[in-house]
Amino acid sequence: MRTKLSIYNSISAVALQMVNIIVNLILPRVMIMVYGSNVNGLVTSIRQFISYFNLVEAGLAGAAVYALYKPLAEKRSDDINGILSASNRFYNISGFIFSALVLVTAFIYPMLTSGQGIDPFTIAALVVIIGASGALEFFAVGKYKVLYTADQKSYIISLINAAAVAMNAVIILILAGLRMNIVIVQLVALISFFVRSALYIIYGKLKYKNIDFSAPPKNEALDKRWDALVLQILGAASTATPVVVTSLFVSLSEASVFVTYNMVFTSVLALLTTFSNGLSAIFGDMLVRNELTTLQKAYQQYEYLYYALVAWGYSVAAVMIMPFMKIYTAGFTDAEYIRPTVAAMFVAAGIITNIKNPQGMLVISAGLYRETRLQSLIQALIIVVASIVLAPYFGIAGVLAGAILSNLYRDIDLFFYIPRTVTKLSPVMTIRRVLRLCVLFFVAVLPAIYFVDINIRSYVHWALYAVAIGIWALLVIGAGNILMERKTAAAVYERIRWMAMSRQKDNKSGV
Repeated sequence: MRTKLSIYNSISAVALQMVNIIVNLILPRVMIMVYGSNVNGLVTSIRQFISYFNLVEAGLAGAAVYALYKPLAEKRSDDINGILSASNRFYNISGFIFSALVLVTAFIYPMLTSGQGIDPFTIAALVVIIGASGALEFFAVGKYKVLYTADQKSYIISLINAAAVAMNAVIILILAGLRMNIVIVQLVALISFFVRSALYIIYGKLKYKNIDFSAPPKNEALDKRWDALVLQILGAASTATPVVVTSLFVSLSEASVFVTYNMVFTSVLALLTTFSNGLSAIFGDMLVRNELTTLQKAYQQYEYLYYALVAWGYSVAAVMIMPFMKIYTAGFTDAEYIRPTVAAMFVAAGIITNIKNPQGMLVISAGLYRETRLQSLIQALIIVVASIVLAPYFGIAGVLAGAILSNLYRDIDLFFYIPRTVTKLSPVMTIRRVLRLCVLFFVAVLPAIYFVDINIRSYVHWALYAVAIGIWALLVIGAGNILMERKTAAAVYERIRWMAMSRQKDNKSGV
């Protein structure tokens, strides 16, 4: 059943990320062409700035998901309802605090970004409108998302979010095409967030008929929420700091450049994370059942395959990023978008960020929030301080340097912490896999950059080159991983074959 759920979660996550990739490729270009780099940078920086306010959730989601693992596994309805009731209460309180912070920001943020050609009323209105979508997350969505995640039904979250993202994009594209004011565009686009909330509620009421959010709350079950807050601070610092620092300490147009490059690498990251979406709950289920041997085998295979995918994804991105940017930014004249150094630093930052994801997932699965809070705070502090110090002198490169330093520290910490506390495996194998990842990355990338003349004339032409580079990288990285770790490769192959056979049996039996 776990394997089947992981398949559902992965397929739906791929669908969501494909929608996100398509939307993220189309919308920024339309925004820049219609409204300019300043407006595009402003909207994105507001979203990132407001994302800091999600910290008022105080680690509630992570703590609630962890608290639900055991009662869901043991089907204890009273405990499930008590935890969800407590979650609902705290989400409502957090929602009111979040809304108040948004209103304060609507007053202050125009002062921070003044003098860049956008009137204060527009900035304030955008803060309120974008903040409204975040408020819905607290008041309507959060409690259901906690339940679906803990119950290993992340595919429901992915499918609903995919529909909402697509709807939001269609609304913006239509209104931008009509040259409507950016405030009107964002206001009407709020419809998609209301639809998203409604879908979460409808599914919850249909699927979980015995769920009672008004049951006596079990507040003590959420005692890890303050520890989970530290991990949440890290997430906010990692995702929001680069754009916010760039917009405040460099310029809105430079923030637009950052976002445009980040769009590409976020797509790579999104495709990689689809592989692990939903696995946190599955590994959490193994931990609460004390299935250490099963966890060790599954984790070894997951880490092996994940690192191979990281090497493949970023090797293709490293070769194809600049040809893509030359096509994508053709016609952009209000900022310089062709920057090979920035592209190279994004690749480095992406790899360094991703290689700790398998260990980071186990931190969540095991509920190790308190035990890792100091390391998480140090990581967040490094990216914030380093970015603020370096951005005025080196611009986007300085911000990326801060991200690299921050994640490098956390990589080293987790490589030793997780084997010692969770998997009971040697960290040597992980270190070998990371070194192999780096070697195979350069073996795949350097010949393609230095010996292949990639002269792109259209998106179709770019796609053909990308397929060819993707096949080359797959051969190099696939062969390297199989030759250097044959037993794990065989175990992964057997697991995939078993899943395929199980799926065929389900189809024949009408499941």
